[in-house]
Amino acid sequence: MTTRESEIISLIRKEVKPALGCTEPIAVALAVAKAMEIMEEKVSGLDSSWRHEPVYRINVLVSGNILKNGMGVGIPGTGMVGLHIAAALGAVCGKSSYGLEVLNDLDDASISRAKSIVEEKGVEIGLAETDKKLYVEASIEHNDGHRSCAVIADDHDRIVETSFDGCVMSSVSEKCQAESEPQKSTLDYKLTVKEIDEFTRNVAYEDIAFILESRTLNLALAKEGLKGSYGLKVGYAINLECNKEVFGDDFLSMAMSLTAAASDARMAGCTLAAMSNSGSGNQGITVTMPVIAYSIKYGTTDEQLARALVMSHLIAIHIKGYLGKLSALCGCVIASTGASCGLVYLRGGDYEQICSAIKNMIGNITGMVCDGAKVGCAMKVASGVSSALQSAVLAREGLCISEHDGIIEKDIEKTIRNLGRIGSVGMQNTDNMILDIMVCK
Repeated sequence: MTTRESEIISLIRKEVKPALGCTEPIAVALAVAKAMEIMEEKVSGLDSSWRHEPVYRINVLVSGNILKNGMGVGIPGTGMVGLHIAAALGAVCGKSSYGLEVLNDLDDASISRAKSIVEEKGVEIGLAETDKKLYVEASIEHNDGHRSCAVIADDHDRIVETSFDGCVMSSVSEKCQAESEPQKSTLDYKLTVKEIDEFTRNVAYEDIAFILESRTLNLALAKEGLKGSYGLKVGYAINLECNKEVFGDDFLSMAMSLTAAASDARMAGCTLAAMSNSGSGNQGITVTMPVIAYSIKYGTTDEQLARALVMSHLIAIHIKGYLGKLSALCGCVIASTGASCGLVYLRGGDYEQICSAIKNMIGNITGMVCDGAKVGCAMKVASGVSSALQSAVLAREGLCISEHDGIIEKDIEKTIRNLGRIGSVGMQNTDNMILDIMVCK
């Protein structure tokens, strides 16, 4: 493995990881869990049993985008939505070492206690004064006067500061200065679509075989969603025999059904983990399930599937780097663009056709807004899959939106940067208005 290949694989491992539940409320649960652990570490006589006692309060401050994405999404195993129950679960059973699977030890007793904490008004959620899109500050106030705090910023599982009774215990910024190695952002890797294409085709299979866990986790979610007991039942409805006359019985309907079903289950609080992409489980589902569906429908080797998944994941990661982890632009746009490239690869497409698929996607569904994580996301996911296949088919036929159209440029990297500018800068007022509408309902 070359040094550059190792760098790209490290990026994949950083951005593609299992997540149990929607990652915005999970980030809240993770910060609360860390604050609870600090309290246990610093106050003598405390063990895990104290978490079930009414001797503390939970206070959480979040950025607007965390609030937006946490208001209406199901929390695993609870039948409830929102940040309050997520914070309470983080306090009762969360374990920070699990990262985005912080609620992995969830059980009936923990759910019952967490619901009691919420009912007793033991959790307070507020809007933080911060310019950061992704920010969570969780504090635990013990009845004896002690206060512990943990802060997450920029990435859903990146704890940047901890403190106890006002004294800072650890700070990422200080640590980075000491090590002279600040955390690299996605853009610091200086990826291009050309390099992603070459990496996908040439990297040794054994070095990327781990990516097949995406199939294991997300396919399990899809099969659970197809049972029809989650959310809007979008995937379930598409798959019904009585609807075949509308949707047909082809690959497109299969891909839409499986992808939407996985989103149905995840958004409604299924207790199965998703393989996320760039901090988003729904993005991880959308970037992988159409590719997995193709593999199932038409038969591919594990190596072919692994390379296609690497292609789709990396394209999404690359584009997301220009947008940031949270924005007014729905992550479905980025994720389904990655999936379209994965489909082009599986159908024998070359680099130019990969670029064509990206341009077709950006020229088609750019502008889909994110109005929070919720069960309705499954409909957006299904729309993204339809667009992904359409764009891939046109690309394989040599058909591509012209650089004379809209925001499309001849250069693929400029086209991607245009999308990033629209989503991160151009839609800022849209983001604020969406949050205002949601909070005032």
